[in-house]
Amino acid sequence: MKRVASIMPLDADPALAIPAAADVREPAPAPALFSLRDVDLHYGRVRALHGVDLSIHAGERVALVGTNGSGKSTLLRVLHGLLAPTSGTVSCLPRNRQALVFQRPHMLRTSVRNNVALGLWLRGMGWRQARQSAVDALARVDMAELAGRNAKALSGGQQQRVALAQAWAMDADALLLDEPTANLDPHAKREVEALMQEFAQPRSGRTMTMVFSSHNLGQVKRLASRVVYLERGRVLADLPVHAFFNGPLPEEAGLFVKGEKI
Repeated sequence: MKRVASIMPLDADPALAIPAAADVREPAPAPALFSLRDVDLHYGRVRALHGVDLSIHAGERVALVGTNGSGKSTLLRVLHGLLAPTSGTVSCLPRNRQALVFQRPHMLRTSVRNNVALGLWLRGMGWRQARQSAVDALARVDMAELAGRNAKALSGGQQQRVALAQAWAMDADALLLDEPTANLDPHAKREVEALMQEFAQPRSGRTMTMVFSSHNLGQVKRLASRVVYLERGRVLADLPVHAFFNGPLPEEAGLFVKGEKI
């Protein structure tokens, strides 16, 4: 923007001068937490991801949608650093600053409290402090009363809440979730969704970034700010949630939204 000088008659009071307009600059966009450029990933002869370009910034809530085998779970694992691409470039948040919740969380045959505390201890926290932090995190997901129970004895919905407690305890900047409510009963789905909504709220001056895969389009509408549609490992649509459900889409994505592709 061009700078405008003050204009004042020679005999005017300098105190009444109109100050020069300050330069107005747009704030620089925040750097992407995740950035993929032309990423391919092969499982043997199967191309699971094909030319994926994707950037995810702090505070976004991104839903990955598509038919079975479209590449959603593979993409989440690439974002988390569990899989390396066959080609292309990947720049991601360090793994210790993000948490991945699987569709079927793996629970150790020990107490619920220890399942949460172990991850903190492995990151260098003292065991006593880790156990206390685990109890605090379990209280956050309304599971503190079951802290002493064997985690293997929990229901699927309860195990998913423990996994969310693990992510909360780690104070991650990004939460990745792979079909977090698949195979859960309606009540458990509502509980997990409510926790996801809470986790996405600002916390200590920052907002957790959330990337999740889902077949539940109602859930996507409720939780996501942006939708990425994948088809055979390609990103065919990447739109704000309102535009995805109300605007024009590629044919394959449109059929998926109508329920004609599963």
